[in-house]
Amino acid sequence: MPSVLADRRPLPTGAARAEPAAPRRRTRVLALPEARWAAAATVLFLLALPLQLTGAPGWAWGVPYALAYAAGGWEPARAGLRALADRTLDVDLLMIVAALGAAAVGQVMDGALLIVIFATSGALEALATARTADSVRGLLDLAPATATRLRPDGTEETVAPADLTVGDTVLVRPGERIGADGRVLDGTSEVDQATITGEPLPVAKEPGDEVYAGTLNGTGALRVRVGRDAADSVIARIVRMVEEASETKAPTQLFIEKVEQRYSLGMVAATLAVFAVPLAFGAALTGSLLRAMTFMIVASPCAVVLATMPPLLSAIANAGRHGVLVKSAVVMERLGQVDAVALDKTGTLTEGTPRVTDVVPLPGAGLGERELLTLAAAAEHPSEHPLARAVVDAARARDLAVPTALGFRSAPGVGVTATVGDRTVAVGAPARLPNRTSETPDDGTPTGPSHADRYDSPATASPVATRQAPDRAAASLVARLETGGRTAVLVVVDGVPAGVLGVADRLRPDAAVTVAALTALTGARPTLLTGDNARAAARLAGEVGIHDVRAGLLPEDKVAAVRERQDAGRRVLVVGDGVNDAPALAAAHTGVAMGRAGSDLALETADAVIVRDELAAVPAVVALSRRARRLVVQNLVIAAVFISGLAVWDLAGTLPLPLGVLGHEGSTVLVGLNGLRLLREAAWSEAARTAPDRT
Repeated sequence: MPSVLADRRPLPTGAARAEPAAPRRRTRVLALPEARWAAAATVLFLLALPLQLTGAPGWAWGVPYALAYAAGGWEPARAGLRALADRTLDVDLLMIVAALGAAAVGQVMDGALLIVIFATSGALEALATARTADSVRGLLDLAPATATRLRPDGTEETVAPADLTVGDTVLVRPGERIGADGRVLDGTSEVDQATITGEPLPVAKEPGDEVYAGTLNGTGALRVRVGRDAADSVIARIVRMVEEASETKAPTQLFIEKVEQRYSLGMVAATLAVFAVPLAFGAALTGSLLRAMTFMIVASPCAVVLATMPPLLSAIANAGRHGVLVKSAVVMERLGQVDAVALDKTGTLTEGTPRVTDVVPLPGAGLGERELLTLAAAAEHPSEHPLARAVVDAARARDLAVPTALGFRSAPGVGVTATVGDRTVAVGAPARLPNRTSETPDDGTPTGPSHADRYDSPATASPVATRQAPDRAAASLVARLETGGRTAVLVVVDGVPAGVLGVADRLRPDAAVTVAALTALTGARPTLLTGDNARAAARLAGEVGIHDVRAGLLPEDKVAAVRERQDAGRRVLVVGDGVNDAPALAAAHTGVAMGRAGSDLALETADAVIVRDELAAVPAVVALSRRARRLVVQNLVIAAVFISGLAVWDLAGTLPLPLGVLGHEGSTVLVGLNGLRLLREAAWSEAARTAPDRT
């Protein structure tokens, strides 16, 4: 009696032997000293500010301010003094001097705010570095702790993967991770190697096929001959490439940092001159000191610092509200500089989940689409294979009542067989399932009872032609589906092909619009980089408007493709989601990871994360970054006008200290408010509209 399909999937064979996932290594925020000091400085500042504004006694807010100076300023002060010892004057030390100078003339809050901003920026940079290191180390957990090596006499011994040498033979049982790169000597199975190639489906493996360390074996047992030492395995090379790229990729400097030395040295020299020159001509000490202090205040880079940070931080906050995590202000600046884009396929342009796209009964099979899908779902129901889940999900979506199958059998790399009612149903790879043609000898004599005569056929048709007709129709249909980039699944009922299911990874709804928007923003069409097969990649690229397609790539191939573009002078943005994308994300000018299904390593290596998996957010955040960079330029002009005007006034005339402080603070507030414009909801909406409209 048919029963409504329920989600009762058993554990796959060998699941009991599967190794438990290693705990994720993740540095806590407050485990970093930079974060603790920045948090302390921020809390103290927020404690002192309301006390000062409400007219509390000076000692009540002066003590918290002093502690905020100490908590947030000692680290940049130490770094600045070390740079000074190396005959380098950096802006960190200048900020400390400016903050102390502000405090010396009564502007304690202004100096404390500078301290908090710099301490927080340093903490964010330290956290990003620590999290990336965590994920690189965590990648090594993909490799199993032990491997089963076969001795020449056939006995087994348990060894560490690092002890395996080229030529050793290892036994990989169902559900175990493969311990070394090598080739299959014996056995068939499916191997989930998404961590290496990014392929969405497990790949059938048989003797002669290559396998990779860290990938997960399916339901069959494999004997593998080791082909590479542990240090040279693909997974080890991924770790090495990420580490090297992270170390050699220098962050793009903000404008103020590019002129840091000249500005800092010039300001110090000018301040000393303003103090010393009048003294040399007989000016009073008090007047010279007051003029020099006024110059120090009006020429301090407070407005210049705020010229860069508020627009970038506002853009980061706005992007965060819309599901885009940008990890630092430097990253937000970089996003606006990109002029080339490379996109991953599976999990980036596509959803990363196989779905049934076609249900095609063969002519003369006597089955409709619903009956064919019902039989296939019944046979696949006990299986854990992703293709089987796609078939079962398709039956659920159509509200089909799926009968219980008996005698379920699974052949790794081939398919499944089960009895559904009074019919024997086989579902699997067309090239591997037995069919009627293979049962017909070369002389055309049938070897067994033909099931083809169940179906109506011309009276003149020969028995052999009757049997071969479904096979030819199935082969033609399989070829058509595979040419269209789909995975073909053959359904055989009672030994005769009855229909074919087409399965494909579904394109994201916003993929084509995103590609068009990125093309408009960068002036060049994106490149598709994928480990998937060339036919599927070309079909998808055609749907979204990509012309440059590079398929069948391993992680190092993706890195090479990115570096090729960068060597040509392009600033490449890479968008991906898997472990196999992490080296390219690290090597790129800017890396963006899809967050919902992205691997830990990709999420930590990337400079930005699309938390909600909305691909259209990529061009939107690029456009927002470009608006932020324009505001940075505006603010730098405003700051330069105020600083130069007040400095000239102080040098050429007599600038009262209160007026100098007022002008300095006014310019600081002005550039701050200008930068905060990007916090508005409309800023994101305008950025999202701007990118597609330029196509």
